[in-house]
Amino acid sequence: MTAFLSLPEAIAQYVHDGDTVALEGFTHLISFAAGHEIIRQKKSNLTLVRMTPDLIYDQLIGMGCARKLIFSWGGNPGVGSLHQLRDAVEHSWPRPLELEEHSHAAMAHAYAAGAAGLPCAIFRGYAGSDLVGKHSNIRFIECPFTGERLAAVPAIRPDVGIIHAQRADRKGNILIEGIVGVQKEVVLAATLAVVTVEEITDELHAPSPNAVVLPYWTVSAVVLAPEGARPSYAHGYYGRDNAFYTAWDTIARDRESFLSWMREHVLGDRK
Repeated sequence: MTAFLSLPEAIAQYVHDGDTVALEGFTHLISFAAGHEIIRQKKSNLTLVRMTPDLIYDQLIGMGCARKLIFSWGGNPGVGSLHQLRDAVEHSWPRPLELEEHSHAAMAHAYAAGAAGLPCAIFRGYAGSDLVGKHSNIRFIECPFTGERLAAVPAIRPDVGIIHAQRADRKGNILIEGIVGVQKEVVLAATLAVVTVEEITDELHAPSPNAVVLPYWTVSAVVLAPEGARPSYAHGYYGRDNAFYTAWDTIARDRESFLSWMREHVLGDRK
């Protein structure tokens, strides 16, 4: 049975210190509201997973929530580096950050393997890649049928998967429209899944051709969080705040300006 909870209730109930947590969304529907609540509740020692960590992960890392990042690309899209991520890696501030880097293909296959309940993903890849040997989670096996050398990575099965979507109905069925990343796979792979939504409606209505419907029985909790993806965008609801992505480059370069912004805009401390 899907629970309908407030955002503070959902994060307190489902996200625990030391968990592996994946907040996914590609270009739009990025779970900023949920990430901010994780910060407010001072969750710590998290292994954060995301194919393309951007500003919300910069904020989570800079506030000391993460001990490890599993990812395939990290940056401020169209702008540059994630400065809090770099500070953690280069200077261990506010705490050391372990990195496990993969290719996009490996991450997508790993999520799909997790969704299918498999222990690992097997695919063609990593030939000639300098990621091989950087950590122990890229290995190679021989196909028992063809003898072909194939790459293998562990399945991604987060303790908690968090996504943002456009709509949920009263039963907890979820509609995602527009650019779809690996949200479906995250929900199916995770032990627990929290979905923040723009609105809760009596009917989901006919989806567009590029849409995913997640049935209620795949979702642990639904949270009404209008504008929960800002400053990214939600297709059909609001646009991307490009100016903020540009401004973040300056905000995040300096530790004090970063902490000041977080205190004012996320923690609610305006002193």
